[in-house]
Amino acid sequence: MFDVGQTSTSCEGGSTKAVVAIPQRHGDKIDRNSPTTSELSFSSTLTEKVTGLEGEIAQLRADFKSLLPAPQEHRPKKAPANDWTPTTRSSLIEIVRCSPLNVLLAFIPIGWALYFTNQSGLAIFVTTFISIIPLAQLIGYGTEELALRVGPTLGGLLNATLGNAVELIVAIIALAQCKLTIVQSSLMGSILSNLLLVLGMCFFCGGTRFADQAFKQVQSQMHSTLLVLSVIAVLLPGAFHFAVLWRNQADNNTSDDVSNLVQSSAILKMSRGVAVILLVIYGCYLFFTLYSHEQFLQMEDGEKSTPYPMGMKRIHWPRPLHWGRRPALPVTDSQRDPEQAEVTSTASLPEEEEEEVRKLTLPVTVGLLVIVTVLVGVTSEFLVDSIDSVVATGALSEEWVGLILIPIIGNAAEHVSAVTVAIKDKVDLAINIAVGSSIQIAVFLIPFITVIAWIMGKNLTMLFDPFESISLFLAVMVVSYTVQDGRSNWLEGMVLMCVYVILALCFFFYPGYDPTTFLGITCT
Repeated sequence: MFDVGQTSTSCEGGSTKAVVAIPQRHGDKIDRNSPTTSELSFSSTLTEKVTGLEGEIAQLRADFKSLLPAPQEHRPKKAPANDWTPTTRSSLIEIVRCSPLNVLLAFIPIGWALYFTNQSGLAIFVTTFISIIPLAQLIGYGTEELALRVGPTLGGLLNATLGNAVELIVAIIALAQCKLTIVQSSLMGSILSNLLLVLGMCFFCGGTRFADQAFKQVQSQMHSTLLVLSVIAVLLPGAFHFAVLWRNQADNNTSDDVSNLVQSSAILKMSRGVAVILLVIYGCYLFFTLYSHEQFLQMEDGEKSTPYPMGMKRIHWPRPLHWGRRPALPVTDSQRDPEQAEVTSTASLPEEEEEEVRKLTLPVTVGLLVIVTVLVGVTSEFLVDSIDSVVATGALSEEWVGLILIPIIGNAAEHVSAVTVAIKDKVDLAINIAVGSSIQIAVFLIPFITVIAWIMGKNLTMLFDPFESISLFLAVMVVSYTVQDGRSNWLEGMVLMCVYVILALCFFFYPGYDPTTFLGITCT
């Protein structure tokens, strides 16, 4: 006898199987889990159809993606502009349009006219002071163009060197006129301005775009070491002077006292010896950065700046005229890094690195630097000549003019360049400009001026005002603590700027002290 099995359907794994009734005899053992011939045939046909549909869907998806624009990382890159070659005419137009500060160039003929007509010294000081600001900016602009042709390392050195051209010219002119206080205070003020004001402004402006910014600790520690060396070179002659002074006053016996003549001769020889040693160290520093460890210092350490979380409001800084404009494009989820898509927003993303394009021809660049340097030299001479008239009014002291006012105009080029690159998240370059300029003044410019004075027969020593020396020590200490972790934020920048304002306020009321006058060191 036979039994008839029931017909049923089942769905397994997305395919439909039909179970067909077959006759079964009582007593037969049939494996009900094994598929029948009908089941296999129907399942094979259905699988082929599903496979064909999946292939068509994949082809449609690929065709749809080909119609969409290719996703780009964060922001669309700017088209390369290397094909464009500047001409003499375009270079001259670019110089005129490079900065709004160029309107201040009108004060150059005004200041010269006031000087040659023997007008008020205060008016000459104000006009020449203002006219040096755009000249310093043009030196920085020409240096940046020249740096594009020599690479980043040598370009940073050129930026710091030519950026200090104003300080060098002012110091040499003041030295020729035996205004030793102006020489020392202007050089010391340039170090303080770069370390506190320029570097603080870089950290502050960059910190308004990023929660914190990363930079290389190796270079910052090397900079800190050289700055500490400069502090040692400045403090030791002062320590020697006061140690001898206190020794003479320790007892009432004057027979073994060191006379001022002997002390001044010792300090003068000591200063010249220290100056030569510092010049050797600066040469070693150049060899280290430009030759033996050039590739090592350019290696990336993997640290990245941290953007602000999505939705947090930030300050948007105005763009200089020579940056160029780009239309603002939205950033879609597909254009974001998947790991950052939920954290960042369009506002927190940095501006993409714009390709550096040469805007001036080489002859125009060199001609610009030569002409501007000559203008700075002549205008600085008129400025130094008018300082006595300003000091005679009693409103400002000679030391405050040299320590605060002259460095501000002298550091205008580094200031603009460093802040501009810091906003672009190039903190290493900003530190190289600001701190590198300070190192160059402390380890090269000060000893170089001392040697030049030695050659000229001027008795310039490295015995600085003790208040200035202590201020340099405190500034280096604050900067060393700030950069030791390899990261910066806007609060650290604000701290550095406030320290500079505190020093400026204290020096405004400081009457000044010249140890060389006390020792009877004269300049003829």
